[in-house]
Amino acid sequence: MFLKRLSVINFKNIPGANLEFSSRVNCFVGDNGAGKTNLVDAVHYLSMCKSSLTMTDGQSVRHGCDAFLLEGEYLSDGGKIERVVCGFRRSGGKTVKRNGKEYEKLADHIGLVPVVIVSPADAFLVSDAADERRRYLNAFLSQLDRDYLTAIVKYNHVLGERNRLLKRPDWPGGEELLDVLDQQLVHWGETVSRKRRELVERLAPQVAEYYRILSDDRERIELSYHSELNDRPFAELLAAAREKDRISQFSTTGVHRDDLRMRIGGYPLKKYGSQGQQKSFLVALKLAQYRLAAAAAGEKPILLLDDLFDKLDMQRVEQLIRLVSGPEFGQIFITDCNKVRLESILERSGEPYTLMRVEGGEPCPAEAGGRKPGEVSPENGEEGR
Repeated sequence: MFLKRLSVINFKNIPGANLEFSSRVNCFVGDNGAGKTNLVDAVHYLSMCKSSLTMTDGQSVRHGCDAFLLEGEYLSDGGKIERVVCGFRRSGGKTVKRNGKEYEKLADHIGLVPVVIVSPADAFLVSDAADERRRYLNAFLSQLDRDYLTAIVKYNHVLGERNRLLKRPDWPGGEELLDVLDQQLVHWGETVSRKRRELVERLAPQVAEYYRILSDDRERIELSYHSELNDRPFAELLAAAREKDRISQFSTTGVHRDDLRMRIGGYPLKKYGSQGQQKSFLVALKLAQYRLAAAAAGEKPILLLDDLFDKLDMQRVEQLIRLVSGPEFGQIFITDCNKVRLESILERSGEPYTLMRVEGGEPCPAEAGGRKPGEVSPENGEEGR
């Protein structure tokens, strides 16, 4: 799957843009705050119906405007054209259309255009609390598995009902209702736990392999899934915690407390990993995610590399470019503030690319680079390799 054309109106600091892209490497360069990340985020929004950053839809509207509009035209690996339009209006909310037909549920769109993003915001997966890592697992699995998306939505709904009941101990029939809610929580929670565990078991060896390549085999890392449900049935955990839950007035056990654990050399990555090691781990995680997403969807996801050089040395960046230049990967978007630095690495890789300068939310005409004799201009969506 690759994005052929993108139209942006009043999204963040971009007043308007109509862009055409290469099916391989596309680069945005410009100063900090120019709008490079916003263009990448527009690509992410068209896939996931939300920003990749912790921003509401209202915050994504350009200052002084009432709405934004994003439109993308895609070509699938099988040659099928897909047109996706995402719009948001402060007074009317969000709409998403596929080939002119509006979705009844936004969740039905997730997975149509698979996307994987590597950005400085990923640092939260290491430094922040476990809810960030659960949010990552939820977003990833929701692209791969409709049943998982249903299960996590249902689980969170039942969990909310259970917590409200725990805050009302005098509720008539509360004990019987709590029994019913616990049965539902167990049903959906066990599905969530099983699918998360299976995913991490598939991810772990691939993350380790990508990290080995990026680090030139200098360190060993581990990825594992921690859950109370790994040790005891969920029904037993809920029964044992009921009195504690009554006192606390919220649910103290369940998959909403699970975590994704990251280690380097046998020690927690957060405490013992350098910034470069942490970033390399996260890049390896996202590349492994890409591989699983491609296998599940039967389509190569779009890969977004935002602020490519953030906390990575030149050697690791060059290793990364070599990796993603291979046939396993498809369309790639890269942002960087240093045009000369980015071009020098891409030229050494031999990978054809197009480059756009972004200034004040305005992308300037594309430049082509790394092109081999006889290659077709990327404006028609084809490139020789």
